[in-house]
Amino acid sequence: MFFMRIAILDLGTNTINLLIVEQDGQESYQILHESKYPAKLGKGGINDRKILPEAMDRGILALKTHQKTMEPYHVEKVVCIATAAIRSASNGQEFVQKAKDECGLDINVIDGQKEAQLIFDGVKQVVPIGDERVMILDIGGGSNEFIIANKNGVLWKHSFDLGMARLLDRFQPSDPISEQEVMEVEKYIKKELALLYEAFEKYPCETLIGSSGSFDTIAGMIAAIHHPHLDMKKILTYHVPLNFVEELHQKFLKSTHAEREKMERMDLHRVEMIVLASIFINFIVHEFNIKTFWQCAFALKEGTIYQILRNKL
Repeated sequence: MFFMRIAILDLGTNTINLLIVEQDGQESYQILHESKYPAKLGKGGINDRKILPEAMDRGILALKTHQKTMEPYHVEKVVCIATAAIRSASNGQEFVQKAKDECGLDINVIDGQKEAQLIFDGVKQVVPIGDERVMILDIGGGSNEFIIANKNGVLWKHSFDLGMARLLDRFQPSDPISEQEVMEVEKYIKKELALLYEAFEKYPCETLIGSSGSFDTIAGMIAAIHHPHLDMKKILTYHVPLNFVEELHQKFLKSTHAEREKMERMDLHRVEMIVLASIFINFIVHEFNIKTFWQCAFALKEGTIYQILRNKL
């Protein structure tokens, strides 16, 4: 049997993620390591379509840090996938070249449609999607991907430039956020999601699956209160009752940055953006009358492995 160790570097707008796996069958794999580095590539420049010099330096440092982590694993193949921050930046190719020159890495910059497909290919590995349609949502820093699918595959998908780094840069909310600011954010989201409303008329669904990122943090914080014995590192999918989501949402809205830092199981890298992420999730749940909500730990990097092992990438 052929065994190969593969590393995926997922270059997101806020975080650069590392996944190391060992192929243990023709189309199966075992996860050996996962880690993340808060590079914040989009900080300060996302809405001006620029990666600022300090963000570029953080990104290269993140890549070098992950390369050091890879060393003892003797990885045979490294695949780098870049998403919204790099694809939308006027100097995105400058970062790609810098990564090549300083780290020897070839970065594949993908479009939003490809990103959505990879997210679906990650989620479907651990969530038993059946005949009933589901809406999958991945909240990023630069973009948010929506996928409507069932067991037969993707019915509709789209990437919206509505990531949390963009919203934070655009609205720069008070601490804590005001009711007026929440209304302004929701009004903007509604205007920007016109294509989703059209798709939902054609493919209505009642189940939301939140993929990775902010959803992992929210699920972990809810589990800390309601299911304290769960080891979330061993949980790939978690059913989140909507009333628990609402409770946490109200808590976020009233909280200051300093108060959020002290909340149990808060990912400190998400303190700044978690309020806007919660507003976005709450808006989707209510606007589209979602009845069931799941968190899924798998996303783009696991979808990338899925495609590599099937010779699609």
